[in-house]
Amino acid sequence: MQLVAYLLFDGNAEEAFDFYARCLGGKVTRLSRFGEAPPEMPMPPEMRDKVMHIRLEVGDAVLMASDAMSSMGPYEPIKSCSVAIQLDAPAEAERIFHALAEGGTVQMPIGETFWSARFGMLVDRYGVPWMVNCPPAQ
Repeated sequence: MQLVAYLLFDGNAEEAFDFYARCLGGKVTRLSRFGEAPPEMPMPPEMRDKVMHIRLEVGDAVLMASDAMSSMGPYEPIKSCSVAIQLDAPAEAERIFHALAEGGTVQMPIGETFWSARFGMLVDRYGVPWMVNCPPAQ
């Protein structure tokens, strides 16, 4: 079993995942647009070019998303959960934290804590909360 976070965006999923691919060193391996849906699946015209499904792979890890369908009601940013990244190297934790924080809001600067060599929290420029953690060396 693999648990995978699935994020919803307000029309900018493709832009966000291009940013995540650069920050995390991953690759977008799947991108489908709502306009590619079969004709029997009714689609509001404003959704045709939006992302129905996008998949980012970073090593063995996967992150997926789509743009929120306008028919599902108003888009609401994520507030009660975070995407957590666990890294082995403090320098890589620092690099990824600062890359994701560009244009976002740092909630807890990355630094050493009593439980980790590095830990930090931020909300990126797309409104997605992240926690970056690097446990202490064994």
